[in-house]
Amino acid sequence: MRLVKNYLYNVFYQVFVLLVPFITLPYITRVLKPTGYGIQSFTNSNIQYFVLIGSIGVALYGNRQIAYYRDDKEKTSQIFWEIFFMRAITITLAMVAFFVFLNFNKSYRNAYLMQSILIIAAAFDISWFFMGVENFKVTVLRNVAIKLISLVCIFTFVKTSNDLTLYIAILSLSQLIGNLTLFPYLKHYIHKPNWKSLNIWRHFRPSLVLFVPQIATQIYLVLNKTMVGNMVSVEAAGFYDGSDKIVKMVLAIVTATGTVMLPHVANTFAKGRMDQVKQYLYKSFDFVSAVSIPLMFGIATVGPNFTILFFGKDYQPVGPLMMIESIVILMIAWSNVLGVQYLLPTGHNKEYTISVTIGAGVNLILNVPMILWLGANGAMISTVVSEISVTAYQLYVIRRELKLGELFKGIWRYFVPGMVMGIVVWFIGFKLPISLFNLIFQVVTGLIIYVLLAYTFNKAKIKYLVDEIKKNNRRQV
Repeated sequence: MRLVKNYLYNVFYQVFVLLVPFITLPYITRVLKPTGYGIQSFTNSNIQYFVLIGSIGVALYGNRQIAYYRDDKEKTSQIFWEIFFMRAITITLAMVAFFVFLNFNKSYRNAYLMQSILIIAAAFDISWFFMGVENFKVTVLRNVAIKLISLVCIFTFVKTSNDLTLYIAILSLSQLIGNLTLFPYLKHYIHKPNWKSLNIWRHFRPSLVLFVPQIATQIYLVLNKTMVGNMVSVEAAGFYDGSDKIVKMVLAIVTATGTVMLPHVANTFAKGRMDQVKQYLYKSFDFVSAVSIPLMFGIATVGPNFTILFFGKDYQPVGPLMMIESIVILMIAWSNVLGVQYLLPTGHNKEYTISVTIGAGVNLILNVPMILWLGANGAMISTVVSEISVTAYQLYVIRRELKLGELFKGIWRYFVPGMVMGIVVWFIGFKLPISLFNLIFQVVTGLIIYVLLAYTFNKAKIKYLVDEIKKNNRRQV
């Protein structure tokens, strides 16, 4: 039951975190205009490099280590403080590196200064600890309150394109304050560190192992916006970011399983229950396929109409970008299960690192020629091919440990309803004029078609899964 609750909490939080910009974007894109919004996206993508360098893989490593030892309060306390102090030092070094960068970069100076608050916020991000102990409720409730306050501040104080710096400051400060509010809850899990036995740097090398795949991942998550901003325009970077934000919001529903399952699988693996780990994986893969396939077809078919209604007519290029990027919803859903839910918690760090490094390499090779040829659309195509390569390699790696036939058994039962839904939704959008009512009609019609067809094809499986969940809940009680 706790696993289900954690998933629901995490889905709610991930969607809510992205829902805040979802609510504000139609307002912000019109107030800041394409140039202002593009500057915000461009400077944020660059600041994420310093956040990444300072964080050195702690989010994944800390989550996993706490999950391994959470039943021992003494070890949990020592591990937390060692990782926390190590990250504080590396974040300080990242901050120094940022000011060196700022000294040589004179463009968008004020925007960069406000964005740099995110580097400080990263030092106080301890959400990895609460994920490790599988307490998602505390991170959700505290941060939701902060995000709501930031939402009010945006609509109250950001009125013209001259308020770009203020807008960035509100976003950055809300992140910092949200992270700080988690500290009072630590007293329920840990005590003060044993200063004499504190060994900060024993965590550096294993964190660095998980830092490499994060660098690789960041290449095709952030570098694309940087390259589009430099090679095309900041406006084009804003269009790319607009599409990415919508797709990532949709993806949060799917990838929430990875955040919840990583500590759960890690703890199960630490107890030597490998058969149960594999069963978790098969069920999780089936679940994310059932959710991500309709989302992929849905985003692809409603993207163009949604873009005009949501962002405004000036952002029409976002529509084709969303159609291209929709493919990554399924690819990331699958790689999230294979990588985050299996390879990482079971100690296959090398294989996970190679997979995302391949993705980064493919992205780098394709980016320059594709951007020169097709602009932002070219960068998005590179991203899609990168995600396909990551998933393909992870499937190759696990082929001897897991049954691929078991993973993909019955996937067609989701693809067929998804394709039928996509065709109907596209036809409705093609025939009806663009309006909010017609967009809602598209979405509702598509949802009904998919649910009815998927239920028809999966009656036996649904009944079996419901029975299994009931059994597991009774065991946990």
